Amino acid sequence: MPKRFVVAASEFTDLPRFPVGFELAEALTTAARQLHETGTADNTLRTAVELAVHLMPGAEHAGIAEIERGSGCRTLAWTDEVVHLADVRHSGRAPHPDWERLWTTPVVRIADTEADGGGNALSGLGLRSALSLRLRADRRRLTVLTAYAREPHAFDEDATRVGRLFTAHVSLALESATVREQLTEAMRTRDLIGQATGILMERMTMDASGAFDSLVKASQRENVKLRDLARRIVDANNTSG
Repeated sequence: MPKRFVVAASEFTDLPRFPVGFELAEALTTAARQLHETGTADNTLRTAVELAVHLMPGAEHAGIAEIERGSGCRTLAWTDEVVHLADVRHSGRAPHPDWERLWTTPVVRIADTEADGGGNALSGLGLRSALSLRLRADRRRLTVLTAYAREPHAFDEDATRVGRLFTAHVSLALESATVREQLTEAMRTRDLIGQATGILMERMTMDASGAFDSLVKASQRENVKLRDLARRIVDANNTSG
């Protein structure tokens, strides 16, 4: 993920609660529409955890975490503090050892966190069941959505099926939001570099090609990203003007 997000879904209260008997296809369509309307990746994450509680059978809490191989776990979005505390209390490590299986399987279902005597971050917070579903994966990093419940054996095959369908929509929406943000950032960078090039053309009496080459050489010489150097030039010009 190009950017790390830390957002609490408890502030995002405009989502509907799907009534009992609501058709699954219609519920997923509604959820997908709301996910794609969020606009930014952080809002997509925040909406996803809130929708997970409304949509997935048995879910009482939900969170999205990023697990880096060899570097531990970081919660990115959560419905309430009990989910966040599961990460904080475990000093950034995955709060349950079964999460390591997510590197090789898309779903991990924990029937009872106290089955082996407890002692992990989840059981310590009264979270007895967990259903973790992989959203993204590469060699170094996993992004995982997990639903939690205070009762053991809360998540059955139906919950897993709904969860997998839902996370497919979340993955698509998150990818779409990320691409939009990357394109927006690329356009902003292009405009910034264009402004800096124009300033150099005026100050140093050179053509566009020469000004751009000068900017690139300065970036390499000072070991500064071209975008950052361009921003520095534009900001200095605006201040002096």
